[in-house]
Amino acid sequence: MPDCRPIRSFLEPSHEALASRASRFVADAIVPRAEPADDAAARTEARALLGVLGGGWQQPILDLDLRGCCLMREALAQVSPLADAVFALQGLGTTAILLGGSSAQKDRWLGPIARGHAMTAFAMTEPGAGSDVASVATTAVRDGSGYVLNGRKTLISNAGIADVYAVFASTEPARGSKGISCFLVPADTPGFRFVAAQVLSAPHPLGEIAFEGCRVPADALLGAEGRGYGLGLATLDRLRPTVAAAACGMATRALSEALAHVRQRRQFGQPLAQFQLVQEKLARMATDLTAARLLTYRAAYEKDRGQERITTEAAMAKAFATEMAQRTVDDAVQLIGGQGVLAGHPVDRLYRSVRALRIYEGTTEIQQLIIAAELLKGGETTAV
Repeated sequence: MPDCRPIRSFLEPSHEALASRASRFVADAIVPRAEPADDAAARTEARALLGVLGGGWQQPILDLDLRGCCLMREALAQVSPLADAVFALQGLGTTAILLGGSSAQKDRWLGPIARGHAMTAFAMTEPGAGSDVASVATTAVRDGSGYVLNGRKTLISNAGIADVYAVFASTEPARGSKGISCFLVPADTPGFRFVAAQVLSAPHPLGEIAFEGCRVPADALLGAEGRGYGLGLATLDRLRPTVAAAACGMATRALSEALAHVRQRRQFGQPLAQFQLVQEKLARMATDLTAARLLTYRAAYEKDRGQERITTEAAMAKAFATEMAQRTVDDAVQLIGGQGVLAGHPVDRLYRSVRALRIYEGTTEIQQLIIAAELLKGGETTAV
């Protein structure tokens, strides 16, 4: 579970207390749950996990407490990447409402979200708009007292099981990113359609959705018209450190599994832990993990203490931590050997889950471009 000692300088006493409670919570409520066998089971389990998290564990999201969100994701990711994903998606959808929503929208959705009764989704990605968010092709045309949405979204987490979607659509295509708006679209809105599931190798509800003459009222607009692009980026910028935290959680579990194995597994008359090549791997894994956690909680600390933008800090944390986690999980598989590639082994599950972290909410390459751009324009150099 999250070890507060290396990151204590970035935490408040309340965060250390949260980390302790989260450790007990995941051990009691998440660890005993069985891993879903297929995509249908994963969708059912995701809704069940939402109810479990609704017992007060989403409060850091509602409080815009970024360090609290990081601690929760780190704890969840160590034992259940699916539970982490459920928490993460609640973070994305809820943060968009908190940052851009009207009083009526907040009154309508935040209570059910907090209680685990409403699941959110963040519908930005399209077949032709991944890293290039500004090329969104879904349109929202003003029609009388509302808007009519047409288009498709792909690779949308919680597609088909969410209750409400934060949907990014172009209200003025000629204006590019300045013409993108965001809408809250309930799943039962006529003209909204869940097209199909997109199945990952790790349990994670993902899919394609479509808007076909989907009419929403004017008060479905989240924030101001034409401000959706900025709202989307602000949401991703704020929550990017939590992706790094999830990566740290997965890496922590991988290191723990590797340590347990090399201590008890004997080869050539001695435990694997006595071989220097094994010790080199362990030392590198632990050092990289500690560095990633420091970058992660430094970014969250800066945001929580009021820094308006943490673009560089968040990009550094996500890029370093997710790449670190991929290496660490791979090293754990190598140390554990054949057992580590058997279906059902914890490091095999981690191996299938960790890869996506280097892609979603901005690929590693995009994070590197963000960091370089900030350096070249002279901004946020204090993050270096």
